[in-house]
Amino acid sequence: MIVKPLISPADAAGKIKEGASLMVGGFLGCGSPHTIIAAIKVNGTKNLTLISNDAGLHDLKNGKVAGVGHLVQARLFKKIIASHIGTNQEAQRQMNAGETEIELVPQGTLAEQVRAAGTGLGGFLTPTGVGTEVVKGKQIILVAHKPFLLELPLKADVAIIKAHKADKAGNLVYKGTARNFNPLMATAAALVIAEVEEIVEIGQIGPDDVHTPSIFVDFLVKAQQLV
Repeated sequence: MIVKPLISPADAAGKIKEGASLMVGGFLGCGSPHTIIAAIKVNGTKNLTLISNDAGLHDLKNGKVAGVGHLVQARLFKKIIASHIGTNQEAQRQMNAGETEIELVPQGTLAEQVRAAGTGLGGFLTPTGVGTEVVKGKQIILVAHKPFLLELPLKADVAIIKAHKADKAGNLVYKGTARNFNPLMATAAALVIAEVEEIVEIGQIGPDDVHTPSIFVDFLVKAQQLV
């Protein structure tokens, strides 16, 4: 079994080029790759398109920032595709000021778009959004006389995800609710970088315990304790 390269957070950030589309795992910071996010902020690569469940946390009143909100604060995104930005006041400000394009997608639809990309589907039909602004620019298909939206797969250039444990081959295990968007995003990007808390020898993770097989993972990064 091939050993996957263990790289530094800075090297991981360097693999994300200007203008790239970037998937970031996590749900309001839970299960987000905080070490890599911090390195991307330092690197300062701009004009990225974010694909994430949310825009992280940013409370302008107390200055509290968490998760991918650090990258929103640094103005690294030209576009954000997410299910909501309600916990990030800076993202809301950028949207209202016309500084960043925001595409809001129903959460289930977003997850299924990512899954469709990972499984090679050409799209899927959903009733979610019919009769709302979500239908703009989308094809409506009748099934048994009921309208459905055709939603297309959503793929990224790079996905940065967070796992609890990896073996040196890149097989991943998630912990608790951190197993949210991470497994889906691991299948839907051209390049996948997994930040992990613990790295063990090949064979120390049982086959039945693997959540993301090594074939989907390109690089590993050891999580660091951030101040």
